Amino acid sequence: MRGGTVAVVGGSIAGCAFASAAVRAGAGEVVVLERTRGRLADRGLGLCVHDDRAAELAAAGALPGGIPAHRLERRRWVVRDAGAAGGRLIWEQPFPFHSYHWGLLWRGLYEATPDGVEFRQGVTVAGVDGGSGRAEVRLADGTVERYDLAVGADGYRSVVREAVCPGARPQYAGYVCWRGNLDAARLAQLGRDTDPHPRAVTTVCFPGGSCVIYRIPGPDGPRLNWVLYAPPPQDGRLRFDDPTSFPAGALTPELAQHLRALLEREFPPYWGQALALTDPADTFVQPIYDLDTARVTAAGLLLAGDAATVVRPHNTSGAAKALQDAAAFGAAWSRSGSWAELLRDYQAARGPAGRDLVALARRLGRAQVERTPAWAAMGEGEVAAWWQGQLGGAAGLGGGALPPAS
Repeated sequence: MRGGTVAVVGGSIAGCAFASAAVRAGAGEVVVLERTRGRLADRGLGLCVHDDRAAELAAAGALPGGIPAHRLERRRWVVRDAGAAGGRLIWEQPFPFHSYHWGLLWRGLYEATPDGVEFRQGVTVAGVDGGSGRAEVRLADGTVERYDLAVGADGYRSVVREAVCPGARPQYAGYVCWRGNLDAARLAQLGRDTDPHPRAVTTVCFPGGSCVIYRIPGPDGPRLNWVLYAPPPQDGRLRFDDPTSFPAGALTPELAQHLRALLEREFPPYWGQALALTDPADTFVQPIYDLDTARVTAAGLLLAGDAATVVRPHNTSGAAKALQDAAAFGAAWSRSGSWAELLRDYQAARGPAGRDLVALARRLGRAQVERTPAWAAMGEGEVAAWWQGQLGGAAGLGGGALPPAS
């Protein structure tokens, strides 16, 4: 199938990947509609991609080469212990991933988009409609634009999802994650090795929560990235029923104090002090939501990334899932002779994959936050068995493999 017009609603990681995939597949016109005017590359979050997924995505053309990444090799699970500043190791497992800086990954994907892509910032999409078989995209200024296909790459509060699955909204999981990162050179202030395990993810385990800590590349050198999962303070003024977040520098006093208390009470001294070095401007809170949609396509419409399924971050699969969606989209296009065939093929490939990721992340969230075990009393074999119980038959973290190219 050659030609046709495609609108991609949202210009972040999924949006850039889909725009590139559409051009490579043969679209005649591709327009990206991004509501923000700022530099998306300024977003400093850390993320990881499994080495096998990265190789598959690179082969499929969905992950450009040359994007800065930090190699990780193992994951260390530790608990607070009076005799160990860095915590007592209770288990160690292989962790064949590379970590990325969100902004640098986005920039690499953006710069790799073909010249034919029209990237329009400061454009808010108020709604879409595919009832006519083509996509009608309604902008906030009242303008209506028409395309053969509209791709919803507009995140967990997706406008396009509302047209595909009316009423489907992410549900609050009952806990949040505090996120932050800091210049790794600042660790020298702690008076010991700058980073005792630079190729490892350290998971700090405590009753009612856990925290993952790892290095990522940064625009100005290595950074230490961390994600701490725990219930928020019981404050009636904090409401998370409607999908929201507290951006960097905007933490409420209650959330900031709760974070300080967790670091002092539950963390090994070294890691508690390390995370406390994070500037308020680099710290924010993200309530945890999830959503398993009944379908990811409708006439003239298609959902990608977090717009399709909202997966708790425990899977370490968010970026890979968005890029896999784009690769599957390109593969479906190459096999299809019509838009209806493309949508049917994409639904068959990515609908079940998204549901599997949501189910795994729920199990991981229950085990690592909602119903934490007595980690400090567990031996290595017990922790390993507990881990396998969470997987529930899944191969591991990072998302499933892409099907072989036909």
